Amino acid sequence: MGRGSSGHRTAPPTPRDALLGRVGRLWREAVKFGAVGGAGLLVNLLVFNLVRHVTDLQVVRASVIATVVSIVFNYVGFRYFTYRDRDKSGRTKELTLFLLFSVVGLVIENGVLYLATYGFGWDSPLQSNVFKFLGIGIATLFRFWSYRTWVFRALPAREAVADAESFLHAEAQAKRPRPTRVSR
Repeated sequence: MGRGSSGHRTAPPTPRDALLGRVGRLWREAVKFGAVGGAGLLVNLLVFNLVRHVTDLQVVRASVIATVVSIVFNYVGFRYFTYRDRDKSGRTKELTLFLLFSVVGLVIENGVLYLATYGFGWDSPLQSNVFKFLGIGIATLFRFWSYRTWVFRALPAREAVADAESFLHAEAQAKRPRPTRVSR
């Protein structure tokens, strides 16, 4: 057992502690992803409405422009805030995968808007914003999964060491003989 900063012995992490640590890391990642994504959502909707009201472009074309602007904004936010501690080697591959998955997200997001606008005729400014927002939400689920799985990969050594340490501590804890009580 190690000693903490107060000099007292600290118990080794249990499998439960390891699970809580992983959940905590995932939670922090989701919060950071949400912060960048929320700012990207605002950029997306602001650019969409600005382009829609300043130009004569059709709704879906204005939406595609807004989505592209938000993709650039989000890449910078994800790389330098949300996933700044992730593997930085292979930036060309990272950027290529980011753009590939972003284009899939763009198709999902604008497909919802296209279907609402041209499939159902829901094209008032309010309806367009509602379906733009809905499309962004559906695409965000895909983007979160794909970015964390394929684009901004965790450094293998850090994850492997953390998993191995928690496994070894749990094994050592399980093999340690338990003190028995002697009754008088």
